[in-house]
Amino acid sequence: MHDLPDSRIVRFIKKHHVLTLATSFNEETWCASCFYSYLEDENCLVFTSNLDTKHIQLASHNFFVAGCIALETKVVGKIQGIQLQGLISRPQGELLEKARKSYMLRFPMAALMENHLWTIDLTLLKFTDNTLGFGKKLIWTKELQF
Repeated sequence: MHDLPDSRIVRFIKKHHVLTLATSFNEETWCASCFYSYLEDENCLVFTSNLDTKHIQLASHNFFVAGCIALETKVVGKIQGIQLQGLISRPQGELLEKARKSYMLRFPMAALMENHLWTIDLTLLKFTDNTLGFGKKLIWTKELQF
């Protein structure tokens, strides 16, 4: 189990379900919107994407990814959002089973299609939360170990 982020960050991640994922390799970048579930104990996001998608093709060459999860609002005082960095991979073993269960519970319709599950091991979370004061940010980081 990782040192978990502030509970306000965790609540925000759990409340939402769409991640904008950014991948890159060499001089090429790409973004994709992905439904996700969150494994709190592992502090990772779970999503599904086909192997031939542009974002997965780029991630297969560079497993460092970035993304954001945002609340859509026009009210400045309610702005909330997360910018994130992490390491993308295909889950294996026990993590694969946890990931599959988590994703299928959140998105039962996914059982009707072929699924290639991916996880993002979160390494940096920056939560902007204007409900705590204009421009208030909570930051969590995890030291990378290879």
